[in-house]
Amino acid sequence: MASLAKFPNYTNQTLNSRRISQIQSRAKTTHGQISFRNSNLSWNLKLNRSSRGLKMAVTASLIEPDGGKLVDLVVPVGPTRELKRREAETLPRVELGRVDLEWVQVLSEGWASPLRGFMREAEFLQTLHFSSLRLDDGSVVNMSVPIVLAIDDSTKRSIGDGTKVALVDRSTNKVVAILNNIEIYKHNKEERIARTWGTTAPGLPYVEETITHAGNWLIGGDLEVIKPIKYNDGLDDYRLSPAQLREEFEKRGADAVFAFQLRNPVHNGHALLMTDTRRRLLDMGYKNPVLLLHPLGGFTKADDVPLSWRMKQHQKVLEDGVLNPDSTVVAIFPSPMHYAGPTEVQWHAKARINAGANFYIVGRDPAGMSHPIEKRDLYDADHGKKVLSMAPGLEKLNILPFRVAAYDLKKKQMDFFDPSRKDDFLFISGTKMRTLARNRESPPDGFMCPGGWQVLVDYYDSISKPETNTKFREAVAA
Repeated sequence: MASLAKFPNYTNQTLNSRRISQIQSRAKTTHGQISFRNSNLSWNLKLNRSSRGLKMAVTASLIEPDGGKLVDLVVPVGPTRELKRREAETLPRVELGRVDLEWVQVLSEGWASPLRGFMREAEFLQTLHFSSLRLDDGSVVNMSVPIVLAIDDSTKRSIGDGTKVALVDRSTNKVVAILNNIEIYKHNKEERIARTWGTTAPGLPYVEETITHAGNWLIGGDLEVIKPIKYNDGLDDYRLSPAQLREEFEKRGADAVFAFQLRNPVHNGHALLMTDTRRRLLDMGYKNPVLLLHPLGGFTKADDVPLSWRMKQHQKVLEDGVLNPDSTVVAIFPSPMHYAGPTEVQWHAKARINAGANFYIVGRDPAGMSHPIEKRDLYDADHGKKVLSMAPGLEKLNILPFRVAAYDLKKKQMDFFDPSRKDDFLFISGTKMRTLARNRESPPDGFMCPGGWQVLVDYYDSISKPETNTKFREAVAA
């Protein structure tokens, strides 16, 4: 077997036709199989000679999680759970808000592997200043957003010299976890906000929800979560952990996994992009690329469509055949949303590595938002995909930039934008889409499947009723 060096770090790091030609050229005298690695991604190229020349098939195992092993911070089923619960009742208590609880779920399931709990100061500073963590073996993994827990002065005093605390869900008063070997350090809010968002302008949704009124201290340590976080809202079956997703991909025989994150309803432009990506992967030699359609399920700003309605809409997209259920896994990504643009999109990509995805689709202004004060976008629309191609610790992930899709007035369907006939295309923004649905107006035929559009209309009908509260409506954990 011949061994090939690591292939060049192209912007999207895909095994393209140019690279295949290079491999074929180097394999002229080789029989059997060639193997090489792109960081933790293993490739096998099976070579067969025929009268027509060299034929090649690409196979690939699931990408390794950051740190080489998925973190699982949930106490195993059995007597230990009850012992831990009893121990927690004797410890100083730290209350968790809704977003804190979402981070406990993220950490406990291994989305932030190899992180084993809320960040201590050294991890916090590395994240703020380097968007990465250096491990004991000298390797670097990406980590671009702080995963921290704030406490106030009175809670700090109640902890005293203790080395452990119990984490308690404020909404139910139930013990959720134990935080061990704790470290308490100063919560410099201005530095955290400035380095995460690139601005300290008032009105940033995540900042207003979780930082502005938070305590002046941060507490870090190793988590032991008493039992898996569940919400009992009818959506828990969609909340697959990284380990469960990997099991599902292996069950389906996936030889490539491409992830698509969204926090909005799926329209036919999204579907075109996803189906075209699968076609490209098949053209590259993969036999069974599987799509991970992965809507964000944590905190979102008040004017975003709530998770429960988005999941109804996504299900209609599958039922109407817009996406193929056999090659699509729909699951919920439990992370809260920062709206921190190029900083946050690194976190979104890194977490999907831990779920087994080796391709990540990135579009225009990922994780972006309008400036909270000025009439402009907060981030440059192209910076997200550029940052992903250069980010430390993401070298093993294959980045697939969006092709721009718009409504083709001549074809009466969503299609990839053709600049040579730009007047034939109509761009329907998210704001325009929401306005149409709110006014019960229909979009152009072919913009969204009828069943999916009806879900969107029904949602806006529901919030037009005076008694409906539109702020932060999701269920609490049980």
